[in-house]
Amino acid sequence: MTGTRGGAGVIEIVTVSALTAFLAAAGNGAAGEVGKQVLLSTGALVRRTLGRETPLPVTAEGWEALARQMHPRLGEDGRRSAEWALLLRSLPDAAVGLRPAAGLPPATRDFTDRESVLKRLRREATRAADGRPRVALLHGPPGIGTSAVALHWGAAQIARYPDGQFYVDLSDAAGDHGPEPAAVLLRLLRQMGVEPERIPPTETGREQLYRRLTAGRRTLVVIDHASSVAQVRNLIPATPEVFLLVVASGPPFALEAERIAVPPLSERDALRMLRKVAGPERVARAKPRMPVLLDTCAGNAFALKAAAMRLLTDEPPFPDPPDEPARHHPVHAMTQDACRRLGPETARLCRLTALGGWPAVDARLASDAAAVAEEEAARMLAAAADAQLLEPAGDGRYRFRPEVRRHLADAAGLEHGIPECFAAVSRVLDGLLDRALHAAHAALPQSWRTEPAPAQGTPYGDEAEGMAALLAEAGNLVRAVSVADEYQHIDTALRVARALWPLQLKAGHWDEVLPALRIAARRADEHQPRSRMAGALHFQLGHCLGEMGRWEDAEHAVRAAVACERAAGHLRGEASSVEFLGLLCLNRWRYEAAYERFVEAEGVYRRITPGQEGAQDLPRALALIGRHQGRALRGLGRLAESRLRLEAARDFFAERGEAYNQARALTDLAETLHDAGENSEALTKIAEAERLLRPEKATPHLGYLARLRLRCEAAERAE
Repeated sequence: MTGTRGGAGVIEIVTVSALTAFLAAAGNGAAGEVGKQVLLSTGALVRRTLGRETPLPVTAEGWEALARQMHPRLGEDGRRSAEWALLLRSLPDAAVGLRPAAGLPPATRDFTDRESVLKRLRREATRAADGRPRVALLHGPPGIGTSAVALHWGAAQIARYPDGQFYVDLSDAAGDHGPEPAAVLLRLLRQMGVEPERIPPTETGREQLYRRLTAGRRTLVVIDHASSVAQVRNLIPATPEVFLLVVASGPPFALEAERIAVPPLSERDALRMLRKVAGPERVARAKPRMPVLLDTCAGNAFALKAAAMRLLTDEPPFPDPPDEPARHHPVHAMTQDACRRLGPETARLCRLTALGGWPAVDARLASDAAAVAEEEAARMLAAAADAQLLEPAGDGRYRFRPEVRRHLADAAGLEHGIPECFAAVSRVLDGLLDRALHAAHAALPQSWRTEPAPAQGTPYGDEAEGMAALLAEAGNLVRAVSVADEYQHIDTALRVARALWPLQLKAGHWDEVLPALRIAARRADEHQPRSRMAGALHFQLGHCLGEMGRWEDAEHAVRAAVACERAAGHLRGEASSVEFLGLLCLNRWRYEAAYERFVEAEGVYRRITPGQEGAQDLPRALALIGRHQGRALRGLGRLAESRLRLEAARDFFAERGEAYNQARALTDLAETLHDAGENSEALTKIAEAERLLRPEKATPHLGYLARLRLRCEAAERAE
């Protein structure tokens, strides 16, 4: 923006580039209620500027084209130009700071050799940029030590990367193929210290923020256990000071990078590693067994460390040669040997627990899998961790290394038979469903979108405890939907997916739950078509997609929800789904369609008669739909009607003592009054909203009100 001196003061000229940047930032950064409020105000002003409805652009080219359409209008209308200048200042500070987090995990103490690999990493990190991004792809077979190389090298590079080292491990993802690219960006931005409400919901917005944070910074980004080029393509740095190090456990994929294979340790280096871990005396005492040990480990760092841990306890590693399938696979040989040592019961528990591919394992889950007491399961898990079959993950939880889990799961069918394996997975699914239903009900005790808590099982104490349980178990619950689907426990899959609602509503875990909701919605259509369950799951899917800015897919899912709820005769579900269609239209600046949907939803709500399901919640539902109608009417420029709807909503929430909803209605009302030029009254409404929100500690909303106050005060001075 620039300013020129005029007769009545300073007229600010909004440039095309400034307008484009603001529009794109508002569109891609619309996370949370405050982001949506900015987007709604932007859309309303776009409509007033152009004199017609303009749907929300979805590409960078679309934002620029919109800016170019509006710019001539601003040159012709100084008042409108000033209005845009004020709005541009109202966007929350886009300069999110890069905050170094915990850095890389600690490197292993027994790292050995790899000098040629480390040399190649140093060369890629320090070469002349020449317009080429600095990217390396470390790869090698499972257990060979790719992660150890990355962590060891990174530990020596702290001075080279003063702006931070950021590490994301994808091995704990709930799906078979790891997280989607948007979810990888989400994890990385969290590591970079971005607060949840500042992380854009869209993949495009997240990538832009990542590039903004790292521009000109000297940082190391390590993505461990990547499984596809799609997961990391968006992270390729555009600045030479950033070094992206991708680690793949397995063959390399088609990433434009310096590909560096991590080879097996030579026999000499394997012996050095054994001596580091077990000590030279124990290695010397085991000399007669060394040829078999070294041959079996085949230079695999993980297998060698496990063998060294056996030597530490004076147990002979590999007293029996591995069977033929494991003979040429050191991780399988080590897993087989550990199972022999642990004894049949602990080995059985490990195999049955590995069957589901659970991201995290605790005593309760393992006890369900093996049908043993929880205390016994806790003891067995600790023993398995000592034997290197599991890795501690904190809070009494463990996780399998991916290749160890695969071998244990493959062996389970051979060792225990299909019926026992099926029963083990079924018990775990039942246990997870029970936990999910109790936790979801506790997290949202008044919501009709969660099932009542089961009569059996242990309830959670309050909302915070229920939410904490869902967050801790989120990965396993998402995984449970696909496992239940695979094992044909369709009812369990649908009910677990429905119990994810608090995670997406209250915690914003849209990326995490999306894969499970896709599966559940498809299965509901196949097994319970046009039912209330199908309607609920399509609604959740649509909500998730809408929050992520995938508008077309979201609308398709919510229309399916409307059809299912209508077919099932569920008026509250139908009205709620139609209402959400209106919200999707509102967020896309389709104000006419939004208002029509809100009026339609009100009509469905009013068909609920006294004593019918949902009748108790009807007054509140109508107040909320009235607020939404007021917001849509503001976008249409029908400001007097908008004011009436918003005042009615404000009064309702004031009578009910719902401070937050009252403040939101007051914020909408202040925006409408500002649009109408009634800035003095708008300032009064802002002060009321601020008073209500301070005890709620609603910092983002208070920040938005402060910026709205500045807009109103500036407009009042200009009058």
